[in-house]
Amino acid sequence: MSSENCEQKKILIMKTGNTIESFLKRGEDFEDWFIAVSGYDSNFFAVRSMHLYEELITPENLAGLIITGSPAYITDEAPWNLIGAEYIRKVHKAEIPILGVCYGHQLVAWAFKGEVVFNNRGREIGTVRIQKTTAANDDLLFSALPQSFNVQVSHQQSVVKIPDGAIRLAGNDFEPNQAYRLGTKTWGIQFHPEFSVDIIRAYIKERREDIENEGLQPEALLEATAETLDSANLLNRFCAVALGN
Repeated sequence: MSSENCEQKKILIMKTGNTIESFLKRGEDFEDWFIAVSGYDSNFFAVRSMHLYEELITPENLAGLIITGSPAYITDEAPWNLIGAEYIRKVHKAEIPILGVCYGHQLVAWAFKGEVVFNNRGREIGTVRIQKTTAANDDLLFSALPQSFNVQVSHQQSVVKIPDGAIRLAGNDFEPNQAYRLGTKTWGIQFHPEFSVDIIRAYIKERREDIENEGLQPEALLEATAETLDSANLLNRFCAVALGN
């Protein structure tokens, strides 16, 4: 798709960190994957590195907000988290669509007094299956998805308490809060809709030593990886909602 209106408001991809070194050397980072999977031309997006204190776009000039994953931990409480949280609250108040992904999912929860901690079950990484809640059947993004579908995950921290008033949309045995919605247009998803099979396999290989030390089996995780088209469709749907399509 291409933009015919240069004045159209953009979806801001708010970065909270960078991907692993092997992809950075190839000139790839989170924003590239979000844009590629979205189904929309790059002209519909703007990118700012919030963790590097880049100036963010004023909410009135936004069509939507995507908050990326990060190698950081919410519990580190880096100063830029406070900037991000305040910005998220302003965008949410303006009823502009928000999609928090992995760290972004946790940052949205933290911004609205949810609770984020290291998961006592350890790391969740690879392709996993999640199940929708009954409430997801009426959700703008999740209603069109199957009752159960595959997603790519890579995280050690989890949202153990979603914000007051939020609605849980999906989970699995390992991570009950894989997705939630706050209000009508703010979503948090622990999984990565922008990750392909090749990307999640590279993450498993990058973390191989840590994974083995934690008692997990890298080869089994690699063998279990699969495409996650339903997850990608959710990202496309979010962008369509943000852009009014």
